[in-house]
Amino acid sequence: MDIANTILGKIIDRKVEELAIRRKQHTLYDLEQLTKNASPIRSFSEALHRKTPGVIAEIKKASPSKGIIREDFDPAEIAQQYEQAGAACLSVLTDQDFFQGADENIHLARQNCNLPALRKDFLIDPYNVVEARALHADCILLIVACLSDQQLEEMSKTAFEYGLDVLVEVHNEYELERALKLNEKCLLGVNNRDLKTFKVDLKNSIRLKELLPAERMLITESGIATPKDVAKMQKHHIHHFLVGESFMKQENPQQAFYDLFGIPSLI
Repeated sequence: MDIANTILGKIIDRKVEELAIRRKQHTLYDLEQLTKNASPIRSFSEALHRKTPGVIAEIKKASPSKGIIREDFDPAEIAQQYEQAGAACLSVLTDQDFFQGADENIHLARQNCNLPALRKDFLIDPYNVVEARALHADCILLIVACLSDQQLEEMSKTAFEYGLDVLVEVHNEYELERALKLNEKCLLGVNNRDLKTFKVDLKNSIRLKELLPAERMLITESGIATPKDVAKMQKHHIHHFLVGESFMKQENPQQAFYDLFGIPSLI
């Protein structure tokens, strides 16, 4: 898939530059040593399977399409609110240039709650996978649209070697076909947002759910904004969600979680 001259293409170009810089700052050996002192792994997959609905709640300050989403941004406090609300897992943005994230946000969030955390970033090399574990992540995101089959295989294999879970993100039938060739331990996420145009269509998850083996979990990502959206997904047997913006743009993320998933108000 050609991503040149798209937002995703610009992000990946920057990630190539960033990888070169990071390699100069820390060798792979350095990262391997850091992983030995990282917080013990919390099973991301098991946490998702234990809850219905299973919600991955995202900690995100900004995005390329919306700009600043949350001015009052405290990863530790947000993580605590998500845990109290009943989230299964966290998704923590670490990309700095496009999402105003930071590497340290994973540890800040994790050490203030008991939830496992996904490193939400545009990873392109096994180096980034080892780095994720050194940053205390429990799971990594692999975006099929910007990775070759060889990269997907190498990076998922590296993740499992370090005890990390893997969330493989797809947007269309072709990407799903490629994702299904990977180890079945990989979690499958369907992004309702087209990363080339950033347009959102919730029908995307429903369409791809029909192509999945019955035993495979599907996590719907992006565009889940109202209880009707949640009900629509559940009607089609989709019970796992990654939600960020709908929580982040509200003053109280915990209350926003309750409102979206039909849990009684705090008041």
